[in-house]
This record gives sequence, C-alpha cells and structure tokens, in this order.
Amino acid sequence: MAISNARRRAVAAILPVAVVATMLGQPGTASALSSDIVISAVYGGGGNSGAVFKNDFIELANLTDNPVDLSAWSVQYASAAGTVFQMTNLTGSIPAHGRYLVQEAAGAGGTTALPTPDATGSIPMSGTSGVVALVTAQVPLVGCGTSCATAPTVQDLVGYGATANVETAAAPSLTNTTADARSGALTDTDNNSLDFTSGVPKATNTAGTTVDAGNPGGPVDPTPGTVRIHDIQGSGRISPIVGQAVTDVPGIVTATRSTGSSRGYWLQDPTPDADGLTSEGVFVFMGTTSPSVVAGDSVLVSGRVSEFRPASGSQSLTEIGGSPTTVRLSGGHALPAAVPVESPDAYTKAGALEAQPLEPSSYVLDWLEVHEGMRVTITQSTRLVSPVNTDFAELWVTLKTNQNPTPRGGTIYKSYDDQNSGRLMIASLVGAPAANVGSTLAAGTTGPLDYQSFGGYALMATQLGAITEGGLKRQKVLPPKKAGDLSIATYNVENLAANNPDSKFAKLADAVVNNLGSPDILALEEIQDNNGATDNGVVAADQTVGKFVAAIEAAGGPAYQSRSIDPSNDTDGGEPGGNIRQVFLFNPARTAFVDRASGDANTSVSVVRARPTSNQVSLSVSPGRIDPTSDAWTSSRKPLVGEFLYDGNKQLFVVANHWNSKGGDYPLSAAVQPPVRSSEVQRQKQATEVRDFVEDLSDKSGGRARVVVLGDLNDYQFSPALQTVTKSGALLKPLIETLPVDQRYSYVFDGNSQVLDHILISPSIQGYSYGVVHLNAEFSDQASDHDPQIVRILTGCDTIPLPTRCLPGTPVVDVSTP
Repeated sequence: MAISNARRRAVAAILPVAVVATMLGQPGTASALSSDIVISAVYGGGGNSGAVFKNDFIELANLTDNPVDLSAWSVQYASAAGTVFQMTNLTGSIPAHGRYLVQEAAGAGGTTALPTPDATGSIPMSGTSGVVALVTAQVPLVGCGTSCATAPTVQDLVGYGATANVETAAAPSLTNTTADARSGALTDTDNNSLDFTSGVPKATNTAGTTVDAGNPGGPVDPTPGTVRIHDIQGSGRISPIVGQAVTDVPGIVTATRSTGSSRGYWLQDPTPDADGLTSEGVFVFMGTTSPSVVAGDSVLVSGRVSEFRPASGSQSLTEIGGSPTTVRLSGGHALPAAVPVESPDAYTKAGALEAQPLEPSSYVLDWLEVHEGMRVTITQSTRLVSPVNTDFAELWVTLKTNQNPTPRGGTIYKSYDDQNSGRLMIASLVGAPAANVGSTLAAGTTGPLDYQSFGGYALMATQLGAITEGGLKRQKVLPPKKAGDLSIATYNVENLAANNPDSKFAKLADAVVNNLGSPDILALEEIQDNNGATDNGVVAADQTVGKFVAAIEAAGGPAYQSRSIDPSNDTDGGEPGGNIRQVFLFNPARTAFVDRASGDANTSVSVVRARPTSNQVSLSVSPGRIDPTSDAWTSSRKPLVGEFLYDGNKQLFVVANHWNSKGGDYPLSAAVQPPVRSSEVQRQKQATEVRDFVEDLSDKSGGRARVVVLGDLNDYQFSPALQTVTKSGALLKPLIETLPVDQRYSYVFDGNSQVLDHILISPSIQGYSYGVVHLNAEFSDQASDHDPQIVRILTGCDTIPLPTRCLPGTPVVDVSTP
C-alpha cells in the first residue's frame, strides 16, 4: 500500500455546544446523565503543599441557552470509600452557557484566592480521591452506597481517583497541582474517565471571572490587547510576527479539540478587517491539555505565534502556542458567519508557495490558506470521492462534479499535473456514517478550516450534512469462455497475519472465490509472518498461508498450494516485525509449479539456457528472488519469481512484486510545487532490476518466454518507474492502459482514484482479457485497501491471425452494475 493504514494519529474531537434549553425556575430531570447543568471541574488540593489556590472548589457549567435557578440545589461530597455526604447549599442562578463556582475548605498554604465564589462551603475535599455529586435537592444523600450516580435527585456525579462510586469509571486522581475538568464541549457521557481530564486548576464564576493556577496573578483585565488575529495571520502564508509573544488577543471560540496530542481550540475575530488576504481565524495549540472553553465563549488569549509544519515538505499552520493562557470573558455568543467554500479552477501555482503572493481567486491552495482557521461551509450538494473512514470519520468530496469522474463516482488521477482541484477533505468529528464512493453529501457541512499531516487542508466539521448512500456494488469476474484459459490475479491483502481475526480471512477468502472466480494463480502481497507485528525473530509464514488457504477452501474455492521464500528478519520493510512477503497460491488442478531447490532469502535467481544456443530457458531456482542483496531492495520486498506450466505444458514465468512505498513523498498540497517525490529514486532502481531480469528472459528465449510481472508496484502508470520497467511498453505491456482512462485505478488516496497495482505482460502473450475488480478501495467496509486485478491468458491464441476471441477488449470483469 502507498501509506500504511496503521498510520494516523490520536483522533481529534471537535464538539458543538449542546443546546438543550432549561427555562429559569424549571431545572432538568434529576439524572446522572446531564444535558443541561453539569459538574465542570473539581479540585481538592487547595492550600496544600505546592498548591497555588488557597481553597478547594467545585465548578458547575450550564450547557443551555437560558439561565437556570439553583436555589433549591446542593453540591455534596463523600470520601472515596465513604457513604456519608457533606453538603453545601447553592443560591441564585447560573447564566446561560455560564459557570458557577462553589468554594470549599481552605488549607494552610496556597498563594492565590479563587474568583468571588457564587456559593461557599467548608468541606475539606480530598486532594487525591473522592466523590462529588450535584443534587437537585438540599437533603444529604443517604443509602445509595456506591451507586449514587443513579439516585433520584442526583443531577451529575464525579468519582475521582480510587473510588467505586462513579459514573462507569473514575476520573483521574487529583494532586495538589491538578484539577479534573470536563473535556471539550462539556458533554456528559456517563463515564467519568472519558468525560474528565487532569490539568492545571482553573476556576470561573457566574460573572465570567477566571483565575488560572497557571497564571496566578488573579483575574486579568478584560481589555483586549493591540494585536488581532488578522495581524497574526498576515497577508501571506507565514505570519509576519512568527516567534513573537502576543497578549490578550480577542475572539470567539468556534470549536475545540480535546483528544490526542494537538488539543486546543479555534478562535475567530467576529469583526474582520478589510483585507481579503488575512484570515480572521487561528488555532490555539495546547498540547495534551484539554481546553476548558467551549464554542461561543468570548476569550482573550496570550501566547507565542508559531508556524507548525505537520509533515515534511508540507505547508505550515499558523498557531498561537507556547503554553497559551486563556481568559474567558463570557459565553453564549453567536459564532461568526461561515464563509461558503469556493474552488477556483487551478489547484496551485509552481514554485515556493510561501515566497509568493496569495491569489485566492485563482488557486485552490491560496483560497484555503486565506481562510485557514476560519469557519467555512459547503453550500452545495457534493459527491463522496472516497469512502468514509469510520475509524477517523474522515471523507473526501468533490466540489466539481464533472471533474475527471469515474463511472463509479470517484475522481480519476490522470497525471502529476492534474491534482483534481475540486477535492476537499472533511474530518467530521461529530461522527460520520459508513458510506461509499459515489454517495451524496447534502449541503451544510460547516466548521473551521485546519491543515494537518494527512490530507493537508481539512474542514473540521462541527456540523455534517446528511449522507445518502449511492448504491455502489462490488464487482465480480465473468465466467471464462474456455476451460483452458489461465487466470492470474494480484491482491494486496494488507498485512495478513495468522493472528488476525478469522473474519478478515473469511472476507478475503470470499472475495477470492466469489469476486475473483478462484484464479488459477494468485500473487499475494503483504503476507506477514506467523505472529504478525510481534518482532521476535519469527519469519515463517506457513501458518498465515495455511489459514488463508483453508479459508478459501471453506468458501468453496480450490485446495490451493503455495510457494514463497521467507525473508531475513526485519529486512524487507513494512510493518515492523511483520516480515511481509509475496506468496504464490496456485490451483494444482489447473497449473503446475516447477520447483527448483536452493532458493532462499539471499540467493539471486538467474535465467538458464538448456544449451548455449538453445532458446529453451528455465530458472536457476524456483521460487527465487531477483538480486536480493542489491541496494535497490534495502528495507523493501524482493520480487518473487516462479516458473509454471499450463495448457499442455506451456511455460510461464511470473514475477510477484511489492515495491517500496511512497512514504517520504511530499503531499500534493506541499509548500513547494510540484511536490518532491523522493521515494521514486528507489523504485527506479527496483524497476531497473526487474526490467533487466525480464530482458534476460526475453533475450535468452529469443522473445518466446511468456512473462507476467504483477503486484503492488506503488506507482502510477505514468510514473518514471513504470516507463523504466516496461521500456515504455516495448518490453512489457501495462494492461491498465488498455482500460478506458476513467477506469484506471486500484486504490483511493486523498480522494484520488489512482493506480498502484499493475499487471504487465510480455509480447509473447497474444490473447488475454484483463480487468480491475473494484471491491475494496471505494468501500467503507474493506477487507484490504487495494482492489485486486486479474488477467486471463486465453487458450488457442498462438495462431496468426488471432482468432476473434483473442483480440484485445474481451471483458473479464462484469461492469454492468455501478
């Protein structure tokens, strides 16, 4: 595969504000699962050694659009193992989208007072483990044991540290310098361990005054500083004040990210300047600290301006970082209006983009850059050009429905110069249903515009339009026309190991039998050793292969035999410890494998003539590997070569490949255009090695040798490596080029339907039929991320002129359904 699907990063969570109205004087139903008033923070280290705050505290938050009367409510506390609750009665109300601060007992230490509390108690809370309940009555809880979360009057409950009195699982233990704060948009999932994260104590009262233990100077003057977001962003790609400290930058929080190592929030100035080249949005980077603000909060942020480059060669993301501090002024504000997404004709210009002026009306990458960090919205119905990745709720759509469409709804990648400018990535962290290529996304997807490692610019959806499934079907091969036709397929099975779930084997096996029609020869890529990614010196894959063969037979397929060569440990790249390799499966009732012993990981296969002047050739070892000690194959899979007999002892040489991946290449949205494709250097060497071997077969056989080169070549049909291995079609015919241009793909990456897998045949193979069987790459539910390919070598095609059935164009794949 091009880039491992084990890739990725910690999932970012962007959540909208809950909008469940509770009218003044009409509190919500007492329940631990709360959609209106929740406990937002607890701290028990006040006044202890090392503490900044003098007092313990409990903070509440209102998730609704209306104030809520708390005058009949209370907060109650019990020790981690205790059943006796101490109580502090509440007074007054909590404002819409506001906070409410309850001050508890003071210790002997600490240096900083809390903001003026809204209620005051004297409960000495534990600085490590305990239980806090928000109760809709002013009567102590009794008789609920360790199940107080479900007591009738309990609105919300937080058990922290070593206690069993929790919602599902405990929040992190406290320390004298850490509090537990509810994450993200303050949503209550009834699981304290998921809802709360540990961080620097910060307390906010109903007046919106915040005191941060990380900034213990007390409440900050709410007057904004002199720098605005558009000053930070500037009119180019790099901030004109990068590296400088900024103080009290004002804005409205539009979304938050509360998981992973890039937590923080998006901030936007609701009063833009007149310069259309300066973005009004920016990301506030907080590392592993979850933000306590929510969408709609008006804040002042102080920190240092930085340019974060998420991947080698990528553009940068302007951020406010450097351990930023945030002062929340008020909540419940309307979010700045979202800008409709536009898609100019051209994707980008050439050269170093950061050194050139922005031209948003002409280039897609420039339009996206001038709206970096801002709320944007898709105002039209769009088509999915990738399946939804449900693990990360990511998808790609096209804003240009007529741009290089495939018959099945994707967007074909035709050349380096045509990146398909209509593509846009959406990272919907409010969730996304499974959906396939060709499905429709209704208008309305909205959120801030980010730039990240995978995909470049991405709309971080806080609102996702409805998705309508397009009805895409998995393809199957057509029945062979003659019994003597030999079918050969290639299939990257994506890190298949013996310890994978049985369901993966069953799904792959079903495809081999029912979609590929049980090919006579099947070249597999990414077969791992018997214990998969466990890196303990095991290189054998007999259990992996045996389990797959058994699964195929159980699905109604033939009793395949196999041939392969175990690699030397940790030398062939791929997932560390996996020792991936290529494997031949073949049906002994249809073809015979010619075994010639002594092939091993480091022995090079060569072409042998029967006699010095003979055109009859064979392999020195079978199976064998092409020049395995060459630096062309460093940390990469060595080609597997096998000799077969079919259709009355006709000789066939098959070369199964898995060339090095595109890892290290700069993204299509790179800062310098066209992007650097550094991985091509090694694939060029690999292509030369395979070309030289095939040329030797051809030369020594007088051009009679039938050769099939196939597998995951990890490169496009128009790439230098493919031109090299085929000698521009003179040595090997790239069968992908026999298909219509809009059907040339076996993989979907970043919304581009593209070619990575190939079947190449020698001119000595006259009659054939060929196709790509689309059954994975376009679907959310995948057995692999690659689509297999198949070629049938047609019998009776050794005469001139060729019989009609031997002429190119005979279909092998049923394309009658989309």
